[in-house]
Amino acid sequence: MKISFHGACREVTGSCILIETEKTKFLLDCGMFQGESFVSSRNFDDFAFDASKIDFVLLSHAHIDHCGRIPKLYKDGFRGKIYCTAATRDLTMLMLADSAKIISSEALSHGVNPFYSEDDVMLVSRLFKELPYHEEFRLASDIRVRLKNSGHILGSSFYEIWVKEGKTEKKIVFSGDLGNSPARIIKDLEFADGADLVFVESTYAGYNHEPREEGIKKIRQAIIECVEKKGVLMIPIFALEKVQEILYELNDLVENKKIPYVPIFLDSPLAIKATEIYKNYEYLYDKDSTKLIVSGDDLFDFPGLEFTLTSQQSRVINDLRPPKIILAGGGMCVGGRIQYHLKFNLDDPNSHVLLVAYQVQGSVGRKLLTGHKTVVVDNVNIPVRAKVSIVNSYSAHADHDALLSWLKKIKSPKPQYIFVVHGEEEANIKLKTEASKKIKTNFIIPEYGEVYEF
Repeated sequence: MKISFHGACREVTGSCILIETEKTKFLLDCGMFQGESFVSSRNFDDFAFDASKIDFVLLSHAHIDHCGRIPKLYKDGFRGKIYCTAATRDLTMLMLADSAKIISSEALSHGVNPFYSEDDVMLVSRLFKELPYHEEFRLASDIRVRLKNSGHILGSSFYEIWVKEGKTEKKIVFSGDLGNSPARIIKDLEFADGADLVFVESTYAGYNHEPREEGIKKIRQAIIECVEKKGVLMIPIFALEKVQEILYELNDLVENKKIPYVPIFLDSPLAIKATEIYKNYEYLYDKDSTKLIVSGDDLFDFPGLEFTLTSQQSRVINDLRPPKIILAGGGMCVGGRIQYHLKFNLDDPNSHVLLVAYQVQGSVGRKLLTGHKTVVVDNVNIPVRAKVSIVNSYSAHADHDALLSWLKKIKSPKPQYIFVVHGEEEANIKLKTEASKKIKTNFIIPEYGEVYEF
């Protein structure tokens, strides 16, 4: 068995691992690289393998850094199956369609051809094959798989994979992205029983999240300050899970009169459409959310909330007098409608940018967080006079202690090798260092393009 790494090595984005057996070749995710712009130039590079020879893709979830290069894979000759949960399939198609539009726009502005189009996305839709949680499936004569809930976003999975070669069988566990449980809305992260080889994410290794109650307090205080200062509170959001969790909290704050009235705008067509998909999969919700729904509460709607689908509706928001709250697409302040609101409000000391997501190196969000006095937004230099803060309790990723706990539960069989991926190098090293004190095995931090044989 040969394993090669084609993304998310000593960085967070671009997840893609190729596994080759004597009979089968398959990918674990095929995600997009992201950074200073929505589309990193590396996405235009040729794959280091023949896409037409890939038998199938095991897709962990619908975030673009895990699924975003699948249409390019198709364009380059892939015609195999894409396996995932039904919710991941629906959300992925939504994300890829949106991604294709942004890719086309950015490619045009740089005078290059897009690395895939909306037509490629439509053709990819035929390749999806849904798999439910907890059932074992034979995908090839030498490959069996089982999906378990990773607790990251709706429909997210980690994979247990059995690879048979000759008379021996090895078990691989691919974490995908592990969730920050207990989460709002979705069910908790599950655990793997055992494995010979493990690929584990490390986004927040070396860091533990603040308690969720602290996050709620920060959001509530930010809203109160926004009203008192008659300012603009901007919350850059990702369309999947993050925005649904924030809406869940705002629903509680508004309906239980814990904050003063203030207009709240969800300015992201993608997030609005994703929220509708969430409503189709209520059977994946946790007990508390299910109980609220049964009582008649709409988790994602409340007085004062307005969905702005069209560009015209979005532009009107900046014409309205503050105070107001804007949840806008572009969780790292790169791409999405948050750009327009930042250009309009970032130089106002009464404004506040409240970050609620991981900010990758090079992104506008990371620059705001690290105190840059000026940032470039949509090719315009904007002075930063607004307040900038972050709420870490709404991360959809497991923190350091949760990652260690998840790894320690993989016991029968005990892993022979653990590959630390999907994290910046400092995080990789921290997880390897701490985990090796508790788990006696071989830890490897792979480099991009490295190949291992077992």
